[in-house]
Amino acid sequence: MIFLNNSLTSKITLFFTAAILSVSALAADFNQTQHLAVQGDAKAQFNLGILYGEGLGVRQDYAKAAEWYQKAASQGYAKAQFNLGNAYGNGKGVRQNFSKAAEWYQKAASQGDAKAQFNLGLMYDTGEGVRQDSSKAVEWYKKAASQGDAKAQINIGFAYYKGEGVRQNYAKAFEWYQKAANQGDADAQYNLGVMYNKGEGVHQDYAKAAEWYKKSASQGDADAQFDLGLKYATDKGVRQDYAKAAEWFEKAADQGDTDAQYNLGVMYDNGQGVHQNDTTAKEWFGKSCNNGLQDGCNKYQ
Repeated sequence: MIFLNNSLTSKITLFFTAAILSVSALAADFNQTQHLAVQGDAKAQFNLGILYGEGLGVRQDYAKAAEWYQKAASQGYAKAQFNLGNAYGNGKGVRQNFSKAAEWYQKAASQGDAKAQFNLGLMYDTGEGVRQDSSKAVEWYKKAASQGDAKAQINIGFAYYKGEGVRQNYAKAFEWYQKAANQGDADAQYNLGVMYNKGEGVHQDYAKAAEWYKKSASQGDADAQFDLGLKYATDKGVRQDYAKAAEWFEKAADQGDTDAQYNLGVMYDNGQGVHQNDTTAKEWFGKSCNNGLQDGCNKYQ
């Protein structure tokens, strides 16, 4: 039986996060919010922007949302600065402009807004709107991470893992991944599993790798589902159980994981963990082949 290894180390996640919502009775009191906004109340201007942006109590209008965010942002209202950055980053209500997005994120980030700090870090990471600078990316990620932002914690872990913007240090990568994993972040949980599996930054421990893969897999992470299936198939960290291997491979395969599709085909071909079925085996080999896996094509023929 051939089992492919699909482990990944990490992925930089998210870009522009969703607009902050602070809507309770606002939609029901649109006129009062508008009255205060027209008088120059920054919080009301921000809230009015949200109502237009979300279409709550008024027809959705991204341009008007951006207009009111601009008014509040110009008064130094950090949440509005962040949302205006989102508007420029996503091209909603204004012409997309990464430089202006970075400018407004910078203003909000300098006031301590964690989401803005994360997005600004990501822009330095990718070089969109600013000159690419991995060191500055890490600097802003750390500001957001110190406020508990799990995605920032993941990206710091990734920076230490790859040695981008900081000196490569697997132990510190593990430490930052763990902070995010303990908050329930599926990507971080998967990355911890990978590090336990490889013995990078921590003593190699297949059982703990499987434990973290399962936490991530249970949240729907296809990579974790594949690697957990691999653990059950190969008797590493868990008792060998082909039925459970097939179960986890199928979850990943249903999400389009090519290696999982191939492995599921192997299991149906051999009747391991599932009833032997040539037709179903060929079906899964065909799916992996269609997704570009040559081994799947070879088996499909």
